[in-house]
Amino acid sequence: MRNKNILITGGLGFIGSHIANELLDDNQIVIVDNLSTGNLNNINNPNHENLKIIKEDIRNVDLDEVTSDIDYIFHLAAMASVPLSIDKPVECNDINLNATVNLLKSAVDNNVKKIVFSSSSSVYGENKNMPLKESEPLMPMSPYAASKASCELYLRSFYDSYGLNYTVLRYFNVFGPGQDKNSQYAAVIPNFISAMLEGNQPEIYGDGEQTRDFVFVKDIIQANINAAKSDYNGVINIASGKKLSINQLFDIVKRTLGSDLEPKYLPKRAGDIKHSLADTSKMEKINFEIDHNNFEKQLEETINWFKTIL
Repeated sequence: MRNKNILITGGLGFIGSHIANELLDDNQIVIVDNLSTGNLNNINNPNHENLKIIKEDIRNVDLDEVTSDIDYIFHLAAMASVPLSIDKPVECNDINLNATVNLLKSAVDNNVKKIVFSSSSSVYGENKNMPLKESEPLMPMSPYAASKASCELYLRSFYDSYGLNYTVLRYFNVFGPGQDKNSQYAAVIPNFISAMLEGNQPEIYGDGEQTRDFVFVKDIIQANINAAKSDYNGVINIASGKKLSINQLFDIVKRTLGSDLEPKYLPKRAGDIKHSLADTSKMEKINFEIDHNNFEKQLEETINWFKTIL
């Protein structure tokens, strides 16, 4: 992708900043981020001549002005935490759904070519039809998941009503360099890595037999770019298509680090699902696939990054 005007909402966050860093040299990038979870340090060159950063909440910024000359939107700005959404459901709806509808309206008014929306496997809830196909009924178990599912419906409706092109990417469990280990709601891999590097006992919620489908952040970035360039309108799972229990994950991290620490088991968290595994066959719609043999190498790369910041 070259010589395009691109808007990245949530562009200072974990995934958004990776997209910005990948595209910045060859495109004009506008980032909207309120710094609630994002960090300017995530951008390799925040003073890049191709970059404009608007440090505002997506609910407050003038979206008509921001999208006036935009070709593509990568929409990642969100309250991206299941536990936080349970604590603050109204705010979650306002940030995730209402702001998205406003963004879609501005995209239509300004003839944006396409929007790529970051959704989540949480929309499937406790659906037990593994591996999960995109056609499965949505069963959100948290306000966060419900807001993502609602956004997906709005994207489809704006395509049908106004011709706004879109691709929804349902991420499964993303990990990689740049992930925030300081958040109260940090994901399991950075929690394990940071705890063991700091000599602390890692925490596992539930019995650890819950399974997840992990996907590396660099694969997520390529999927976003491929989706923007494709002519596919619809929903696609972005995942490895392989399942791993939290206990198995812990053993791999422990072995990779050479640690002798054992986990501490805590009660299951509200809103957490038991199993998650994607059907990845539709990734071919955006000419994308994942190398299934790289997980431990990717985990090692992630660990090495965490070593540089701890």
